[in-house]
Amino acid sequence: MPTLAALHLRISIDVPFDRAYGYAQKPEHFTAWAAGLATSLHRSGDGWVADTPEGPAKIEFSAPNAYGVLDHRVCLHGKPPIDIPLRMVRNGDGTELLFTLLRQPDMDDAMFERDAELVRRDLQSLKRVLRAL
Repeated sequence: MPTLAALHLRISIDVPFDRAYGYAQKPEHFTAWAAGLATSLHRSGDGWVADTPEGPAKIEFSAPNAYGVLDHRVCLHGKPPIDIPLRMVRNGDGTELLFTLLRQPDMDDAMFERDAELVRRDLQSLKRVLRAL
């Protein structure tokens, strides 16, 4: 597969890193802010499944870690996995949230921009949720 075009999206959150990451790294919290991923996420066996418009998707999350890595992989039946790079970084008393959106081979310009807008909304949602904790 060729290298994919990438768009880096970020947001500053005036919440301490430990509190922000402690909340965001739990898969069960993703539906509170990540509407772009799915509106329903539940455990299935030893993993997670999201109900998406394209059908159920297996979601693999990175293990909790000290580095702020929140990467996850979306696996839809019959399609190549989609890697979602997501990081939280300490920034003074707050946190930077960095999302890399990779343009999938089947996306046209409009689809890529739509995905970018969904990610922007999700990042704003997470910021609101974290500030309310």
